[in-house]
Amino acid sequence: MLRYTLLRVLGAIPTLLLVIVLAFLMVHAAPGGPFDDERVLPADVEANIARAYHLDEPLPKQLLRYLGGLVQGDLGPSYRYRDYTVSELIGAAFPLSLRLGAMAMALAIVVGVSAGTVAALQQGTYLDRTVMAFSMTGISIPVFVVAPILVLFFAVKLQWLPAGWSSSTGASRMVLPVITLALPQIAYIARLTRASMIDVLGRDFVRTARAQGLGTLTVVRLHALKPAMLPVISYMGPAIAAILTGSVVVEELFGIPGLGQFFIRAALNRDYTLVLGIVVFYAALIVLLNLIVDVLYGAIDPRVRYR
Repeated sequence: MLRYTLLRVLGAIPTLLLVIVLAFLMVHAAPGGPFDDERVLPADVEANIARAYHLDEPLPKQLLRYLGGLVQGDLGPSYRYRDYTVSELIGAAFPLSLRLGAMAMALAIVVGVSAGTVAALQQGTYLDRTVMAFSMTGISIPVFVVAPILVLFFAVKLQWLPAGWSSSTGASRMVLPVITLALPQIAYIARLTRASMIDVLGRDFVRTARAQGLGTLTVVRLHALKPAMLPVISYMGPAIAAILTGSVVVEELFGIPGLGQFFIRAALNRDYTLVLGIVVFYAALIVLLNLIVDVLYGAIDPRVRYR
């Protein structure tokens, strides 16, 4: 397992390098520059600013300089947030994004696994068809459509929850963003759990457990749930990636001062270093979380052996 983990870490380096290079080239290919919306400056002042941030250098040299900084853990200064480095901005904003994503992932797992298990136990019934219908709806509707609907119903019409981050100081302001972010993942996990649970419930060891007189809940809890969770655990990597990328939209819609809002504003302001820093940070985080999911898969299923 240790050898496999080391190989995965080494294999992630080319992936991260490719992400960094592509993001660097795409950011610099966008029209305009980070100081274009400032008041008109004299030519010598513009030249001094470009020289200070190394923007006057050829693009390959800028890329090598940026990669050299990354090796040393330096993401560079922000072009828009003066006196702040990219690392400081990410460190200040990420805890909120992490809390939002963790709560959404926990809600998705609890509700999705429960709904999928109930649907599998009631296969072919009205309850099963209802769960699957809601799952298809959750998969089909994007978060930028779900968010305004939830705000309109729960915040505007019923006035149960705040519509945005700044309209409340309590924990209630997290409810709508978490639900918005979790709904698509609830749908996917419910469908995966249902299909996997139906397959496991038809296996010989489950029939043997039932023949011994064990009740349905005991059979599910002690024998069927663990093997049925293997496809769900495999999906956890893409699910975490979807929640991390989806939080960018959700944070902007609800006005949450997290990493997603920084990313959107940095992209609009052409803050090259901040955009690249967030992309690199997210890419490294997704690679790490996928590695953790793979290790958990091997720990839960003793038949899995990485060679």
